[in-house]
Order: sequence, then structure tokens, then C-alpha cells
Amino acid sequence: MSRSAHPAGPRHADVLPEGHYPPPPADLNALDPKVWARTVTRDKDGVVTVGGIAVTELAERFGTPAYILDEADFRARARAWRTAFGNDADVFYAGKAFLSRAVVRWLHEEGLNLDVCSGTELATALSAGMPAERIAFHGNNKSMAEIRRAVEAGVGRVVLDSFQEIVRVAHVAQELGRRQRVQIRVTVGVEAHTHEFIATAHEDQKFGIPLAGGQAAEAVRRALQLDGLELVGIHSHIGSQIFDMSGFEVAAHRVVRLLREIRDEHGIELPEIDLGGGLGIAYTSDDDPREPHEIAKALREIVSGECEVARLRTPRISVEPGRAIVGPTAFTLYEVGTIKPLEGLRTYVSVDGGMSDNIRTALYDAEYSIALASRVSDAEPMLVRVVGKHCESGDIVVRDAFLPADLAPGDLVAVPATGAYCRSMASNYNHALRPPVVAVADGEARVIVRRETEEDLLRLDVG
Repeated sequence: MSRSAHPAGPRHADVLPEGHYPPPPADLNALDPKVWARTVTRDKDGVVTVGGIAVTELAERFGTPAYILDEADFRARARAWRTAFGNDADVFYAGKAFLSRAVVRWLHEEGLNLDVCSGTELATALSAGMPAERIAFHGNNKSMAEIRRAVEAGVGRVVLDSFQEIVRVAHVAQELGRRQRVQIRVTVGVEAHTHEFIATAHEDQKFGIPLAGGQAAEAVRRALQLDGLELVGIHSHIGSQIFDMSGFEVAAHRVVRLLREIRDEHGIELPEIDLGGGLGIAYTSDDDPREPHEIAKALREIVSGECEVARLRTPRISVEPGRAIVGPTAFTLYEVGTIKPLEGLRTYVSVDGGMSDNIRTALYDAEYSIALASRVSDAEPMLVRVVGKHCESGDIVVRDAFLPADLAPGDLVAVPATGAYCRSMASNYNHALRPPVVAVADGEARVIVRRETEEDLLRLDVG
């Protein structure tokens, strides 16, 4: 894919040749459990429900578009990751996927740690009661104010991303009379099989310090010399939406080689290795993600095997699932507006949201599923492109899908697996109001992030 792609995406207004579309599903009313949150089903009237509440009721109470989050599913996935890695490893939820104070409280209650990458994510975590020692602070360009806030709060880890940051964090820590625990993020030259714009371990990118040319080794030497820092480990992250573990195997081999060099040169064995996140989820029925216990077993075997060869004690492993926890737990609920058939091509179905609440289709060419949610239908499948209401040809929610041919304005449709990044990356394009996040559990629904209002937007406009 070209780095100079159209800003709306590499296929912002193309039309695929006939015969290149996915085949229609055998049952348009079926809800694949691989894609949908765990409590999602259809009631006796055919209406989609989540946590025991029909989407028609949710739409009436909270409006559309809205992100509907299955709290029980979120908690179950968090527990599954915690259980899979046990007490001798750390699971840090990647807050960039989706963060709110309710989510922070759920994580705290389920025993997970939290990874933040901005001062305001840190503020959200602290305001909701996450113990600072269970927070790791990431970022490739942390400001001095952010660093000071993190060190003052007593965060458990600061992940150092550059030579300048080594000095900055050490300076702040010494000023405050602290010794800050840190990890060094290294780029290991492994590019995960993923979209170019979200692959983060090849050397030509903004994150981390390269292993190549001895740069990471030099970063370690400098960190060890500074009194304000306690170097506890190495951090590596190889990309996003990854299904194949082979990339982690190569990355672990190179990180362990660095750990061996550190032992041989400095006489210490660092106690931690963080392998990052990036584990994939199912956006469509074709995706086949691994379960947490499979991932934990594979990563343990990879790291312990590499350490055995290097004659090193196996360090404590950390992982950072974000999308893998929250992604499958939510769907976006829309109301259908204009339906526009294009003879011989497809039908365009416009909904009351779009790229302001899900930029991933335009930005990453991401694929999603969709279902008619307010009823069932026996009509024939109709090839559709689901689009938003924004003044942009790249405003696509689901590029190619099938919905019933009797779809009508006013119907509700739902797009699953939108828990990660959709609300986090939401915008006010065309002055759209960002949708609410509604948590549902055990027959009760509550807003955990409210819908923006016109007053919110106008209050910011001081002109």
C-alpha cells in the first residue's frame, strides 16, 4: 500500500469488479458468536438483545448511533487474560483501545494493570482509583509535564522511547528525589503481518530504539548510569491485529539476545520482558483469533526456550492486550436512513453515523460485519455498502456486506467488534456529536460515556 494514499483510505471511492464480492451468508439472521459479544442473541421476536435488553429499547432510551458495551463480556475477557498468565506474569490493559473511568474500575476489580500513553489517559486512570504502581506509561514524545506527573504519582513503569527521554525521566526523578522504575522500548526489526500503518517494530518508524547498530545496547548503558532510573526490563511491540505467533518468536529471540549482552557486559540480568500487545480479534467470520490461554502458553514457551539457550533466568513476562479485551465486547447501533440502489453494482445504505464514530474503515481499509438488528427477515440477500452521513466519499462503515432486500429506513443495524479504537478515535467531523458508550449487564443499561451535545461543541468555540 502506498504511503501517499488518499487520506480517506486507499479505496476511498472505487468499485470492485463483479464477482469479487464475498458470498452471501447462509442465514442473514444468524449472529456468529466469534464476532459478537457473548450475551448478544435474538429474542423471540427476532430483535437483537445484549445483556437481556433489546436494541430497540436501547435505541429509544439512548438514541443512535451508540456504542453498546457488554460489561459481562468485558469482565470475562479480562479474567481470561489474568487467569491465562497467572501470578508470575503481568497483564496490562492497553488503554488506548478504549478508556473510561468505568473501564478503569472494572480492570482494577478484575486484577489487571493498565497501560497509558498520555497525561490525560493517566489522569483518567488515577481519577478512577487505579493504583499508580499498577500503571505503565508509554509514549514516543512524553512532555516534561507528563513525565513529572507520572513520576510524582508513582507509576510502576515508565517505558523509555528515546535517548532524550532517558535523560528527561532521570532528571525529573532526581529532582523529585525518586528512583523511577523504567523499561526501554526497543525496535527489533520484526514487521508483523498487518496493515502498514499499524506495524510498529520495523526500524523505519517513530517508536522505540533500534537494536541495529548497538543503539539499544547504548540506551541500556546510559540508563544504568543514571541514579534517577531503575532499569527493570526491555519492552518490544511488533504490531497490531496479529494472529500468527511467529513474529513474537523472532522478537523474543532478539530481545533475549540483548538481555544476554547486558548480562555479559554489565553483570546483571534484567528481571522483566514486555512483549507488547497487538493480538487480533474477529471482525468477520473469516478471522480466527487465538484464545488467551493459547497465547499465554505460546509466549511462555517462546521466552523460556530462548532464555534456556542463552543460559538466562526466565524474566517475568508482561503483555498488553487492549483490542483483544474490549474489541469484541461492543457493537455500534445505527438507524438506517437513505437507501440508494445502483443498478448492476450495489445498494448504498446510509446510517446516522459514519467515519466520525468509526474511522478505521477509511483509515486502515478495515473490514466489519453487520446485521439487521431490530427484526429478522426472510428476504433475499442484498449486496450493500454501508456508509455514513458525512461529506466525504470515503465515509464507509462496512465496505461490502449483505443485508435483507426488504431493509427500510428506520430499521436498526448493528456493527460488531467496535469496542476498540472506534470511540477512542472518534471525531467531530462535520460537527458530528460523538456517540455515547452504554454499558449493559444483567438486564440493566447505563451510560458510562455520555453523548456529546451541541452545547458541548459551542462551549469550546470561544470566537
